[in-house]
Amino acid sequence: MQNKAVAVVKTVLRYLLAVFFIFGGTMHFLREGFYLRMMPPYLPWHLALVYLSGVAEILIGLMLLIPRFTRVGAWCAIALLIAVFPANIHAALH
Repeated sequence: MQNKAVAVVKTVLRYLLAVFFIFGGTMHFLREGFYLRMMPPYLPWHLALVYLSGVAEILIGLMLLIPRFTRVGAWCAIALLIAVFPANIHAALH
């Protein structure tokens, strides 16, 4: 019984994370100005990187929804969060 409850909680959290990534990725295209202000000045091609990270977030969210790709999607999410961490630090400081 407890294992079933854990499985349900994991599934619900996986779906919530997927929705979070898909929504966040979509916002990169609808509110690109918000994300452009987060970009550190030492990175080139700000708009292209905003769009690229948006596409990556949407794809990761979709991978989390497909059981066959869930594990790969989770590792990609970790990699993306590490990759965008400098932009988040820059946004917090400026």
